Amino acid sequence: MDLIQSFSVDHTKVVPGIFFSRADNVGGNMVTTYDIRLKRPNREPVIDVAAMHSLEHIIATFLRNNPEWQDEVVYWGPMGCLTGFYLILKGSRTPQEIYGLVLNAFKSVESAQTVPGTAPENCGHYLMHNLGMAKWYAAEFAAYLETNSENPAIFEYPKTERLVTGDGQHFYDS
Repeated sequence: MDLIQSFSVDHTKVVPGIFFSRADNVGGNMVTTYDIRLKRPNREPVIDVAAMHSLEHIIATFLRNNPEWQDEVVYWGPMGCLTGFYLILKGSRTPQEIYGLVLNAFKSVESAQTVPGTAPENCGHYLMHNLGMAKWYAAEFAAYLETNSENPAIFEYPKTERLVTGDGQHFYDS
């Protein structure tokens, strides 16, 4: 069985950043998935679950209410590994073209007074939120993006070559 696109990235080399993950044609429309990575996989502690949940709610609300982008947003949600988020947008843009959107989304968390959608009727685990920690992670990532805005490594997955043996085993160039 072939590895899916996101599993074929060498996670031992991924740094925080904004990455193109994949583009798909859905019903004649192009949609692009971006990897918004806040933590280095397998090398840094993951994002606290309650803070991740709060970031999901706050940033999804920001994106879907942003007049410039709201019609382009298909999905915003956490990665299962808790090191970042997936953003799916209509169309196809480079990570550099969505840099401002992502930066502003994370900066918007600072002014949040509450986490939207946290009533039992709105959320499947409405008690699992941590606004204070969400603000801390958001500020950390926004500062990182600003400090590294000229660093191409935050916009391109690390290059890796996979050797494939005759019996189909995959080896990375570590």
